[in-house]
Amino acid sequence: MQKATINSRSQGIERKCVCILLVLVSASAALSQHIVETLPGFPGRLPFKLETGYISVGEVEFFYYFVQSTGNPGADPLLLFMNGGPGCSGLNAFLYQIGPLKFNITDYTGGLPSLLYEPDAWTKTANIIFIDAPVGVGFSYATTASAYNSTDSLNSAQMQAFLRNWLAAHPSFETNPVFVCSDSYAGLYPPMVATAILQGNEAGLKPYVHLKGMILSCPHTYTDLETNSRIPFAHRMALISNTLYESLEVNCGGNFVSSTNANCTEDLAAYNELIELISETNVLDPVCAFISPKSREAFKLAVSNQETYRRSLQDFSKDHLVSLSRPHDFWCKYFDYLLVDIWGNDPGVQEALHVRPGTVSEFFRCNISLAYSEDVSNVLYYHKNLTRLGMQVLVFSGDHDMFMPHNGIEEWIKWLDLTVDIDWRPWFLDGQVAGYTTKYKDGGYRLTYATLKGSGHSPPEYKRRECYKMFRRWIHYYPL
Repeated sequence: MQKATINSRSQGIERKCVCILLVLVSASAALSQHIVETLPGFPGRLPFKLETGYISVGEVEFFYYFVQSTGNPGADPLLLFMNGGPGCSGLNAFLYQIGPLKFNITDYTGGLPSLLYEPDAWTKTANIIFIDAPVGVGFSYATTASAYNSTDSLNSAQMQAFLRNWLAAHPSFETNPVFVCSDSYAGLYPPMVATAILQGNEAGLKPYVHLKGMILSCPHTYTDLETNSRIPFAHRMALISNTLYESLEVNCGGNFVSSTNANCTEDLAAYNELIELISETNVLDPVCAFISPKSREAFKLAVSNQETYRRSLQDFSKDHLVSLSRPHDFWCKYFDYLLVDIWGNDPGVQEALHVRPGTVSEFFRCNISLAYSEDVSNVLYYHKNLTRLGMQVLVFSGDHDMFMPHNGIEEWIKWLDLTVDIDWRPWFLDGQVAGYTTKYKDGGYRLTYATLKGSGHSPPEYKRRECYKMFRRWIHYYPL
């Protein structure tokens, strides 16, 4: 990787974040917490302690879902988990990735989806706050129109303030070790939030946050690097020929983002044509249209009438010259996501979750219409600064993910110039290779990197059990 551009703009953003956090953290925590004992779709009482509520940060009311560890909650770590998008609800991680419930997708035939207990939930050994953020995501809302405007740097500052205000409202967790965690696009947030937390601690903000480290799932870190890494990834996966790859390397000079070379442009066009029908989230999955209906009625229609859904995919396949002949071939991963929109918009569900009536017109798993500006494209500066501190970091990635390719993640980790503690080796589950891992160190700083064999984007959605076993070993200081 060419040396990352770390300029005064990054440092300016950091200084701006410091000013923002000092103002935001002065806001009092909202006294709006409720214990949820039952949920529509789940039979009987929940086998874990679930709390939902709002925490005020300035003019924003952030909605959260807090699951208390079923292990040793007083000593187990406290995780603040932020989903990507930007615009995806905390319910995405809660129901599809690391939480204690999941939808019964196999037997779904329409109506309100049913819920199943997930035995490989991270909450078996960690307390987790799943948050709807940035503002406008899920059930979070603002009390003024202008407060709906958000950015990467503002949301990161708000997350630091949210966590401190949440701890003030939950003093029994003030001494727990804290990890800031993320998935996908939200990978930008943890290093900025961690920096803000440490600066706030140094400035004497209360309560003190016992920050221990970060957990990053297929993290967005540096836009240009991630874009450039997709072509080498496609070559490694035999999606493009050696001849085209070599031509791209020569004509684009390794810069596939902003090259103005005519030959490079021609090669990129050939590349784009070859990967057009490949799913970037998992190169082994069938490609299908992204489903994003604009109304609750459209969601209900799409889910309840599966024959209509099947025909829509068939039409899509004809347009793209794809032959789909068996019912199984009509499977699309995006269909699974529709269930949370059906569930989250049910009045009984919102009442059970104690959502404030009238604050959100419609719930979406991922809100694509946020008033959000992406003002940070590179957080390597933050990561590099944090290596000087005694942070514990877990970074993991799916090896079939072309959206946030593992080779790009490995490249920025290499750029941090850490000492290899344990070199690249397989890690195992049930006697089988579950992925590969490397461990790095730099003084008190420790970083473990792991791949999930056969996984796409995001890894827990494909390899839930493997991800839990990986996390459990790491969080308790066992080797993977």
